[in-house]
Amino acid sequence: MLQPKLSNAESNHNGSNAPQEYPNGISNGDAAGTGSVDIQLELNRLEEMVLSSLRIPLTGRTLIDEEELLDQLDFIRLSLPSVFQEAAATLEQREEILLEAELYGQQVVEAAQAKRAQILAESEIIKQAEQEAEQLRRQVQQECEAIMQETLAEIDRKRQACQQELEQMRQTAIAQAQEIEDGADEYADSVLQNIEQDLKDILRIITNGRQQLQIDNLTQRTSPPGKKR
Repeated sequence: MLQPKLSNAESNHNGSNAPQEYPNGISNGDAAGTGSVDIQLELNRLEEMVLSSLRIPLTGRTLIDEEELLDQLDFIRLSLPSVFQEAAATLEQREEILLEAELYGQQVVEAAQAKRAQILAESEIIKQAEQEAEQLRRQVQQECEAIMQETLAEIDRKRQACQQELEQMRQTAIAQAQEIEDGADEYADSVLQNIEQDLKDILRIITNGRQQLQIDNLTQRTSPPGKKR
């Protein structure tokens, strides 16, 4: 319905080569080339233009400045190609971003797979090292147990040898003490026997001396006076 009026407006406003100025301060050349127009904002302005116009009482109609309305519609119409171009550029940029994201995701997946393979390899190496360490630990433990058993056996052998040697030394000491005791008894008996023999000799001498004295006394008693023996 507004297209014929738009044509008239274009013929009225575009009669010269100079760029057309719109109420918002942007020319039609700027609207077609910058691609920075907010269509939603311009539609809001158009709505505000309609709502702020004078209303005819009891009719439900509104008095709108036709020229201002047509200028706003022309501005929106001329801005649409740049908006579509910006949207297309945004879509293309979005596809590029999605492609880059997909490529990045693929790189991340590949890096994760490589890291996983590396971790598995390292885990296998660690597992093998742990198995070798466990085997070495068991071997060392067995060797230590064998050395400990051998040491205990050697200690027991030496203990038994020491006990046997001590027993032999004890028996030898007992034998030597018995020999010394026997020798002491024999020596004491020999000394006592010698003393006994000496005492017997002394007693015999004493007995003989006493007998001789008795004989002499008896002789002196029986001899005449004045005669000496």
